[in-house]
Amino acid sequence: MKKPLIAIVGRPNVGKSTFFNRLLSQRQAIVDAQEGITRDRIYGDVDWNGQTLQLIDTGGYIPEDVDQFNSAVREQAQVAMSESDLVIFMVDGKQGPTSSDQALAQFIRKSNKPYLFVVNKCDGFKTDHLAYQFHEFGLEEPIPISALSGRFTGDLLDSILDKLDLSNDVFIEPDDPGLRLSIVGMPNVGKSSLTNSLLQKDRSIVTPIAGTTRDSIDAEVIWHGNRITLVDTAGLRKLAKIKDKIEYYSTVRTNNAIENSNIVMVLIDAEKGFGKQDKNIIDHVISKGKGMALVVNKWDLVKKDAYTMKSFEDEIRHGFKALDHYPIIFISALTKQRIHRVLEMAWEVHQRGRDLLPTKKLNDVLLKVLAKNPPPNEHGKAIKIKYATQVSREPAVIALYANFPKKIKTSYRRYLENNFRQNFDLTGIPINLSFRRK
Repeated sequence: MKKPLIAIVGRPNVGKSTFFNRLLSQRQAIVDAQEGITRDRIYGDVDWNGQTLQLIDTGGYIPEDVDQFNSAVREQAQVAMSESDLVIFMVDGKQGPTSSDQALAQFIRKSNKPYLFVVNKCDGFKTDHLAYQFHEFGLEEPIPISALSGRFTGDLLDSILDKLDLSNDVFIEPDDPGLRLSIVGMPNVGKSSLTNSLLQKDRSIVTPIAGTTRDSIDAEVIWHGNRITLVDTAGLRKLAKIKDKIEYYSTVRTNNAIENSNIVMVLIDAEKGFGKQDKNIIDHVISKGKGMALVVNKWDLVKKDAYTMKSFEDEIRHGFKALDHYPIIFISALTKQRIHRVLEMAWEVHQRGRDLLPTKKLNDVLLKVLAKNPPPNEHGKAIKIKYATQVSREPAVIALYANFPKKIKTSYRRYLENNFRQNFDLTGIPINLSFRRK
């Protein structure tokens, strides 16, 4: 049985994201007193009474608004309702009925979807009467709750199970969680466009305005029978250039997305070229021990000849030697040129990262390296490395046992890493050499 989808809809600032975070018991959606923070559809799972429900947090629905963002948010909310099994229509009890609430109530009634009518911000028994003013909408009995304190949210979850008649259905989580793939980069490099192209539908809002995406957006795709969760993230800028707390929260969400991913694709704008902030992002991904590939987007906008691609790649690798060990692919999310290589490359790096290096082969390579160039003596003491074995995957950690592990110089550590990379296929995978006392 598939997880039932529940869409949370309502006009801006009624508490949808607060309710969403409350049920998930984590701050997944950005919440602020400012209107219009949520834009894209945000998905999250909640377990209740042995059932797994998938919630969809949507942006504030403003009927007939022609603003670029508001019309895109409205479209995302409509898609969420159309794909859901049940709709939670939320209104603000303290503010009372509005024309936007009335229009949305009519839309829900015409959709013929099962729904629950929820009046938020009823923080105590003295405020429950606020729900009565919404009877004029002609919907089912309004349910008073407080998303902020969690009041009556458990009863609401019970009502969801009853409404969907899930008493005998149980969702079984697949054994293999699949690949979690984050798409990161500077603002406006085309992360959301690439996500939409890979999914072959408009999953994230795309505009020419930098900073359109705020939350980290998950979307699942089945690729050649394999589960891949794509994570579209907010653009990363220098901390010094972050002016407001919303962008700061977006940066935190993006860093969390990197932390929770198996593989990270770093997007670079082909027109702007490879800059210092791109390098900072790559440094951060490598420091987290994540498998990585570089994706040069907007390649269709570059004037090129037969040597342009190689020249661009050589320039990147020359400016950042660590990238010698990571693949670079050139695409156009807009024209879909070579976008199939994104998932192919991500899966290849993922499989590479899951394979343990055979201990015997590792030590055979180590013996050859030591025979050719042993570690230099330190203060008259001969340093001997006896044994190597891989002790961790994702990130890959190779433990090397020596008599004086702390005396091994950084240059020799790099020499060993380069030799391991030459003898094993570790493209796209950061490796960490851990020297330990024998």
